[in-house]
Amino acid sequence: MKSKDLNSQRGFTFSKHTPEEVSHFDRVFDVFKDLLTHTSGDIEEAFEWLDMLDREYDIFSAEYTLQDFEEDLKKRGYIKEEEPEEGNSGKGKGKNLLTPKLEAALREYALDQIFGKLKKSGAGNHRTAKTGTGDEREGESRSFQYGDDLSSVNMTETLKNAQINNGISDLRLTEDDLIVEETKHKAQMSTVLMIDISHSMILYGEDRITPAKKVAMALVELIKRKYPKDSIDIIVFGNEAWPIKIKDLPYLKVGPYHTNTVAGLELAMDILRRKRNTNKQIFMITDGKPSCIQLPTGEFYTNSYGLDEMIVTQCLNRAAQARKLKIPITTFMIAQDPYLRQFVEAFTAQNKGKAFLTGLSGLGQMIFEDYEKNRVKRI
Repeated sequence: MKSKDLNSQRGFTFSKHTPEEVSHFDRVFDVFKDLLTHTSGDIEEAFEWLDMLDREYDIFSAEYTLQDFEEDLKKRGYIKEEEPEEGNSGKGKGKNLLTPKLEAALREYALDQIFGKLKKSGAGNHRTAKTGTGDEREGESRSFQYGDDLSSVNMTETLKNAQINNGISDLRLTEDDLIVEETKHKAQMSTVLMIDISHSMILYGEDRITPAKKVAMALVELIKRKYPKDSIDIIVFGNEAWPIKIKDLPYLKVGPYHTNTVAGLELAMDILRRKRNTNKQIFMITDGKPSCIQLPTGEFYTNSYGLDEMIVTQCLNRAAQARKLKIPITTFMIAQDPYLRQFVEAFTAQNKGKAFLTGLSGLGQMIFEDYEKNRVKRI
């Protein structure tokens, strides 16, 4: 047979590969999402930064301008104009606001930046080493035991046993023929992420709050995608501690606060006490030693110099309390202050938890590696 005939029978067709072009909008949108995180959701400030970057790097052109990008954001439902106040309709342009669609896009962008692209899979859960009546089939079989759930009976193997034991001509099914499949329990995890918003998070010109926000947004997105049965609560702590909603993460800012770690731990444990599942953990991102507690009188006692014995003692008491509640605390230190390291070592020993000393660039990867490792819980 001629080579020409062979080639025609193989059925291969070769064509030139043309890379998919990135649209003007998508190219600018990634930069814009990053700027929005830095500006704590201030759209106008992000536009100002875009304009400055354009003057230096030619982001826009006569074909696609900043105004075109703003209009595209509105058309695609990422931003909207603030409703005018009553009696002020038609007077000037309303302020641009983020929509829930853009807030979700920021979480997804943070996840892709920190943890890479994730393929969406089925409902995720945390595996345990405990076998028995569970949710996930293991592929291993055993004889039926009293108390086994009948839904776990492997009918194919059971009928095969019945044929072997009784013969095809006299097919009978007895308890001795029953074969069940081993399953593993799927554990749920409840996580509280504590974020330090004290003034030191932007001190000395170093932005530590933006990486912390990105980690929080990415962690939320990871759990929503891979572990939808898990729960995550976000709390912030400065002089006091309070919970924030997931949708508020992009707008998070630091304040003129001290670091009341005790208040953050108390709130975190209070949230976790109300969770029904047994697997609980606290992640704490901080760049400073504890420097504040609230006295029974309601007044704040602060001391920013060194390690204050009264403040540290109360922190260590909360660490021990969490250990008794079987709540491990993982501390992510984003500074190398010797006082912070000294405190965290004592704190971790008291809780029997874990601590990581990390730079700003490595924070996301470290916290996600730890989340993945903590997925396997003992029941």
